Amino acid sequence: MTNRRTFLERFGSETAVTGVIGANAPGGSGIGAAERNEYSPSSTGEFEYPWQFIGRRSAVMARNGMVATSHPLAAETGVRVLQNGGNAADAAVAVAAELAFVEPHMTTLGGDVVALTHFDGEYKALNGTGYAPAAADVETYREKIDETDGDASPSIPSEGPLSVTVPGVVDGLYRLSDRYGDLPFADVLQPAIQHARDGVPITEYIATQWEAAAPRVASFESFRETYLENGETLPPESVFTNRALAESLERIANEGIETMYGGQLGQQIVNRVQEHDGLLELEDLEGFESNWNDPISTEYQGYEVLEHPPNTIGVVALEALNIVEHLELPDEPTDPDRLHKLIEAIKIAFTDAEEYLGDPLDADVPLESKLDEAYARERATEIGESVGEYEPEAGDTPNSNTVYLTVVDRNGNAVSMLTSGYKPFGSGLVVGGFTLQNHATEFSLDSADPNAIEPRKRPFHTLIPGMLAENGEFRASFGVMGGSMMPQGHLQLLANTFESGLNPQAAIDVPRFRFEDGHEVALETTRLPEETVDSLRERGHEIVLESEYFEPDANHFGGAQFIYRDSDGTLIGGSDPRRDGQAIGF
Repeated sequence: MTNRRTFLERFGSETAVTGVIGANAPGGSGIGAAERNEYSPSSTGEFEYPWQFIGRRSAVMARNGMVATSHPLAAETGVRVLQNGGNAADAAVAVAAELAFVEPHMTTLGGDVVALTHFDGEYKALNGTGYAPAAADVETYREKIDETDGDASPSIPSEGPLSVTVPGVVDGLYRLSDRYGDLPFADVLQPAIQHARDGVPITEYIATQWEAAAPRVASFESFRETYLENGETLPPESVFTNRALAESLERIANEGIETMYGGQLGQQIVNRVQEHDGLLELEDLEGFESNWNDPISTEYQGYEVLEHPPNTIGVVALEALNIVEHLELPDEPTDPDRLHKLIEAIKIAFTDAEEYLGDPLDADVPLESKLDEAYARERATEIGESVGEYEPEAGDTPNSNTVYLTVVDRNGNAVSMLTSGYKPFGSGLVVGGFTLQNHATEFSLDSADPNAIEPRKRPFHTLIPGMLAENGEFRASFGVMGGSMMPQGHLQLLANTFESGLNPQAAIDVPRFRFEDGHEVALETTRLPEETVDSLRERGHEIVLESEYFEPDANHFGGAQFIYRDSDGTLIGGSDPRRDGQAIGF
């Protein structure tokens, strides 16, 4: 294990890994000229938009405030809120509302929110995840599911009314604004209202994901009316407007969140679900309220790593970090021995989580024992030169989507937040210009499972925002969107930061792995040395090449955002070039 470094040693120049992951790396795959994005006009005079991650960026630095998220327009909106007198909570609400418009396949007003917050030295965890309808239970759901395929263990469909849980995001954003914000809640919704009414161009990356996601839910008329044009998804450069969403946001701004939780908008949600034979009632919405908890944490390389408590999987990231703390990791990010150990550590943590994760109000979640140092030391001894005997699963399909955002203001107050509709475009049911989430899909229909569906129970969630503290003082806010990629991303991002001394942007740029299940691991092979890939295969890992992983389901390696605040108040930010986003400071 490396010793703790000084700041300059830990966050040195990103050129430390240029010779390994660059296109000219000795023995590396690299990306040849024919594989690069070369935007040349087609014969019709229109641009072509092939998409492939090839780039790297330098870290962004500022003193007065910073926003990092997956869409430039949303990041810019957050910075304007900070410049106009808002704090981190105000900017985070504005960014989240904006993302619900510009990335509708990823997040929605009909989805959920979780956040870690730091204000005035206090760290809290906001849980705005919705619960199942009061009428929902295993028996009722089993009766409603058509088992024509003869499956003895039916599962909840990923689309339609049975996949819908109470949307928690609007309530959660309001609770954040009410507790910590300096500006009126209605005011910070205005940028999203204006953009949804006026329209914005669809980026090449979003257009690609939109096209891949739409077929799953295109059978629903409300989806087609809102997100398709003549039955087709919109191509890059098309200007997308959503006036129905603008009206919904305006109603929330003018009437308060009560319109969503018992009022006119809430009744529209219930009507839409019930017309498709769902179980949601207006009382389910009226009874919902987000709650505040304490983060869970562990120590890694002398820093406190804070994660969101269950019903999310922050404990998976913390357990994996605890195991890694007892291993010798090479400094080089693409060393096969290092990658092997990180993969095996996250597999162990996922294996444990399968046994107990659910709503902590309904399940006994053994946080203390799973995060015990002696337990981590014991599990670390199980990691040998080849893959272990366990057969874990990552817990969800690869292309589950969310958005991540982080804001740090001039006073060091910070928000680390994820909002989500779960699978792309959620349930496919649309109300008021936004989809309803399909997080009920994560429930089990096995009554013995800790995640079995029950009335007013919250499902298992993959959403985990992260933070770092040093002796109680806020140091960083970070996250990696993408379902089961989240704890894997946290593990890799922090290893790159503390084991390799990379700055936030360079830590994000390092090629990633994504464990799926069993021994199957997807790798960003276009930027890894061939010897690394071959070595991992020899150790028993079943490697999925990057090109195979992207097709045909638009799978991905997550999207990270990272803002670090040094002891003198300087902000150092990075944003994932695998996405459209930016880190913007002032």
